[in-house]
Amino acid sequence: MSNLIRRNSFFDDFITKDLFEFNRPKFSPSEATLPSVNVLEQKDSFEIQVAAPGIKKENFKIDLERNVLTVGSETREETEQKDFDGSFTRREFNYSSFSRSFTLPDSVDADRIEAAYEDGILKITVPKKDITVENIKSIEIK
Repeated sequence: MSNLIRRNSFFDDFITKDLFEFNRPKFSPSEATLPSVNVLEQKDSFEIQVAAPGIKKENFKIDLERNVLTVGSETREETEQKDFDGSFTRREFNYSSFSRSFTLPDSVDADRIEAAYEDGILKITVPKKDITVENIKSIEIK
């Protein structure tokens, strides 16, 4: 089988090596996935668990607008390698982000939502409102 990419020099090899090797991990569809999420309903709360290992807790952003809870993260990384005389040799940028949204039921207490990050798992606790018989009003039919 003939070689479709003809490499004549170091420069050609440097450019085509990264661009046309589709089996390399950076072209893997797994990089475009979202973190796995578990949603657990307990007696007095919901717990949202986001599996996001390697992300620093200060890179997470959790917002609540109306009854939609949005969890996201954005990281930026830049590396630069220089040769002996300090001229520019190679610079790489890596950006990654995700965002997940959850519509919360009316039965949650939005003022008491808490989040903690430990061992690569972001846990968001969404307490339910206390519904008592006193809060239920009977309407008389006329």
